[in-house]
Amino acid sequence: MERDPKTHHEEHEKPRVIEEGIWIAGEAIKKAPKLRGVPTGVEGLDDLFFHAEIVEGKVVKKPLGGIPEYAVVNLTGVSDTGKSLMVEQFTIKQAQKGGTVAFITVESPAPFVTMSLRERATAMGVDFSEIENRIVLIDAASHTSLRDNIPNLLATLAFAIKNYKVRYTIIDSVTGLYEAKEMLARSVVRQLFNFMKKWYQTAIFVSQKRSGHEELSAEAAGGYAVSHIVDCTMVLAKELIMTRSQSNLYGKPIGDIVRLFRIDGCRLCGHDTRTHYLEITETGLVRIGKPLGG
Repeated sequence: MERDPKTHHEEHEKPRVIEEGIWIAGEAIKKAPKLRGVPTGVEGLDDLFFHAEIVEGKVVKKPLGGIPEYAVVNLTGVSDTGKSLMVEQFTIKQAQKGGTVAFITVESPAPFVTMSLRERATAMGVDFSEIENRIVLIDAASHTSLRDNIPNLLATLAFAIKNYKVRYTIIDSVTGLYEAKEMLARSVVRQLFNFMKKWYQTAIFVSQKRSGHEELSAEAAGGYAVSHIVDCTMVLAKELIMTRSQSNLYGKPIGDIVRLFRIDGCRLCGHDTRTHYLEITETGLVRIGKPLGG
């Protein structure tokens, strides 16, 4: 039986031209923010990002002085590589500079994260009592209505941004927001990314690696969902020295642990592409060291 043409048209709407989705670059650039660096509070990291300028007809690299402002950064690695330490140092640094940070804690309840933040502040020589009111914790670890409901989480974060003038957002960890439902990882990360752009947040998403993943790859639990969507990915890794060749490569005895760091792409600015040594100091601070072989 022949189908009614009108019904067929209603089921399959003719494609429309979305003119408001078309930008001329000259107009789009007027809406783009200026490229500036945001200091991370991590020794050795800020100068690994740079921008290019034309000086007397030549292209020169100039250090950005931190991660790009308004970037959404993916910080990934297996356990015990220093991911949480890095975002805590970033949080303390921004609060010390007078900014307000939203710290979304997905793994550990807010009071315990605050204890860790206070330790990081002390190690950085900062009086925590002077900055504690510039850190706003959103406790998704204790509230399933936040952890398992992204619209609730984003509405709560928007409330915090408006009421506390938040400029920086940390999620530790984003992987916990799609735990046991990794098929939804890309959808979750895309919603979070779009939100950060809408609210002009400089954001760091901590993402967990499974132990089976290659140590220095950007892949996190949930596949490449995080690294493919965000602006920048930083990878932390560790290796247990078990062979003589590893011992010779790293200049460390068998049985030692070597931690490594690499920036695995940043589409907003230039960056150092080498793998660097990473150290966790006696006081619990992450520090980026020299490049391998350098």
